[in-house]
Amino acid sequence: MTFPVVGMIGGGQLARMAHQAAIPLGVRFRLLADTPQDSAALVVSDVVLGDYRDLDTLRRFAAGCDVVTFDHEHVPTEHLRALQAEGVAVRPGPDALVFAQDKGLMRARLDELGVPCPRHRLVTDPADVTAFAGEGAGYPVVLKTTRGGYDGKGVWVVADEAEAAEPFRAGVAVLAEEKVDFVRELAADVVRSPHGQAVAYPVVESWQKDGICHEVTAPAPDLPHDLAAEAQALALRIAGELDITGHLAVELFQTRDGRILVNELAMRPHNSGHWSIDGAVTSQFENHLRAVLDLPLGDPRPRARWTVMVNVLGGDYPDMYHAYLHCMARDPGLRIHMYGKDVKPGRKVGHVTVFGDDLDDVRERARHAAAYLRGDITE
Repeated sequence: MTFPVVGMIGGGQLARMAHQAAIPLGVRFRLLADTPQDSAALVVSDVVLGDYRDLDTLRRFAAGCDVVTFDHEHVPTEHLRALQAEGVAVRPGPDALVFAQDKGLMRARLDELGVPCPRHRLVTDPADVTAFAGEGAGYPVVLKTTRGGYDGKGVWVVADEAEAAEPFRAGVAVLAEEKVDFVRELAADVVRSPHGQAVAYPVVESWQKDGICHEVTAPAPDLPHDLAAEAQALALRIAGELDITGHLAVELFQTRDGRILVNELAMRPHNSGHWSIDGAVTSQFENHLRAVLDLPLGDPRPRARWTVMVNVLGGDYPDMYHAYLHCMARDPGLRIHMYGKDVKPGRKVGHVTVFGDDLDDVRERARHAAAYLRGDITE
């Protein structure tokens, strides 16, 4: 029996965890990485080194794959269309992925679908930002480069016209959005296969700091059932309308007046779904692989009442392995996931997960472990 080869473009931690999910399935995994030190390149045996922005490199890589997918959205859309025209199975396809690559196109398409979003429009210069502010509640205004941003990069909250000048220096189109008065951020994660089967994970609460996800609680505590169902249905509808294959994360604002608004889309495994490796019957990574191979999807239900995932960010304590003794002895139920990255301040280098029936207990244990691994606490 010949098992298929999944090719993943991008060698970060998402690819590393997808490879982990591929192993028990017997699915072969091929990686296009920038360097041999990329997180996934350290553990995958079949690695091609090259520039994902070069079409010939992409062609050579895809020639050994049954399907090509991604751990980031930055591959040029025109290159993906060229691969698809040459018969390569690209999932999600470029006509869907472009809405995660370009925030301006995303907002326009969601508007067409009647999806609730923050007030927004493309702006041309700082004076236009002031005009946008005047059309609503005034400053502050959120400005985003339409392409290339992630983890807080390419996003500014500006208080006046002078501060609005910085985003335009990037040389790409700029999207202005109202600064939403929200209670918290949520994420609705769904997975869809080419033949239309789809599953929805519990809606989670995501806590962000400086544009970086720090903590995820599954399911979102105290979220009304009707609002959770609305978020799941919205994510499933977006996946269907955009014809997405694979994992879709719909990042949401829960507003103070009881609404949900779509903030961002990600068409790949996502930080909001890392909890599912340990906390769900089938992880987001396994279901993404099943989807791109058009296999039946797995059960997304949680294994326990609560699961809390806390990201481990680099700090001034590079010897994280030394901390394992304390963390594992203190909490045998703790799950530690490290990405093989050099420790740098503020860089995501791993995450920890704890699940159980008592939310306060689960949250305290996860936060303690992440803080100890970072070196923030020593007992």
